[in-house]
Amino acid sequence: MTKIITKTYPMAKALVFMSLFLAPFVLLAQQTLETIDQSLRYSRYARLALKIIPVQEDERLFLLQMPVEKIEENIQFETYQFAYVVLNSYQEPITAQNLVPLSENDLVADTDFHYYFEKSVQIPEDQNLAIALLQVTDTRQGDIYYYHIDLMSPYIFGHPDFWAYYGDRIPFDQTFIQKNDPLEFKGRTGISLHSFHYPTQFDVPLPPMEIRPANVPREVVVNYEGEFFLNAPKSFDQEGYYFIQADTNSTQGMLVKTVHEAFPRVKDYEEMVDMVAYISTRREHEALMEATDKKLALDKYWIGMLKDEQTAINVIREYFKQIEFANILFTDFKEGWKTDRGMVYTVMGPPNEVYFRPNGEVWSYLSANSNSKITFTFARVKNILTPNYYILNRSRALQPEWFKSITTWRNGQMVF
Repeated sequence: MTKIITKTYPMAKALVFMSLFLAPFVLLAQQTLETIDQSLRYSRYARLALKIIPVQEDERLFLLQMPVEKIEENIQFETYQFAYVVLNSYQEPITAQNLVPLSENDLVADTDFHYYFEKSVQIPEDQNLAIALLQVTDTRQGDIYYYHIDLMSPYIFGHPDFWAYYGDRIPFDQTFIQKNDPLEFKGRTGISLHSFHYPTQFDVPLPPMEIRPANVPREVVVNYEGEFFLNAPKSFDQEGYYFIQADTNSTQGMLVKTVHEAFPRVKDYEEMVDMVAYISTRREHEALMEATDKKLALDKYWIGMLKDEQTAINVIREYFKQIEFANILFTDFKEGWKTDRGMVYTVMGPPNEVYFRPNGEVWSYLSANSNSKITFTFARVKNILTPNYYILNRSRALQPEWFKSITTWRNGQMVF
């Protein structure tokens, strides 16, 4: 772990530092989880990626593991201001009075890839809803990053009393891992965990204006793979997803999605054919699926659609960059690009505004040369595998803007 050096300041500099540190928190007076715009968490140009991973140590006692991924190169701790809070509702004000600053002395680890904080929190007996929020402010531009997760709410089954860690002891801060890559699981009770493998493959989701119900598999294959020991490297050798539990009689567990070696990028031409479904006509996609030489068929598809080789190269680069970001941001037991949020993100781009509600997430896109917005609402669904499962509220009213975005892609004019 990097040695932490505590800096000393003359009184005048200390006062300036304190005023700068407190300013962003004062500006947040009366803001709530429902009113803060969290679009920066989905930006392609974010400098940090935040996460809160709760380990449930008792019914109302949680260890908040807070890794902050360093996307920006040559990052300096002093550039950012860190704080957290546990809220009792999505309507509770986020203020300087309840935000708890995190300083360099609070770092558990400072690695090449992460800052890592830990804090234990006890939820009062009379509190039935608890949401942990991590806030990081970039002091250069004033950008504010947020990440929140329910500790206690009607939308979660609870949290496991164990977690997985990378080789540098930083908590596993994503839901996917390449198969055969090792993780180390640690817990406070017991000596082993149980592993269940689901080899399920998922279809591409229906478009936003398709209101008929999606096909649901009548049965899901699950293979119990037995127990494995805590505090020892563990890898998973099959693609699909795994659900890890300490107690098979409980609903609490941890999801690990296993992916191919190229993920979150596209692996091969077969996968590329699947992914262009969002901007293809049905006839075009069926022809690609039936083609013997997928590379040749895709070359003809892109050039035929865009009429210019350089334009085609640019669009291919942008489209699959969107797929990559969708996979990073929205993968759960499905690949991110196959989720409803991943589908909208791929076609429409990063949303201009993102607002959370206890029961959902609302994205807005600002129309060019207009004050109007198009809004996508994702309903939150309680799911044993993940606390962050969302389904798009589909509507025929979304069709005009959806087709407009697809046309923009097909004309080579999509820019982010």
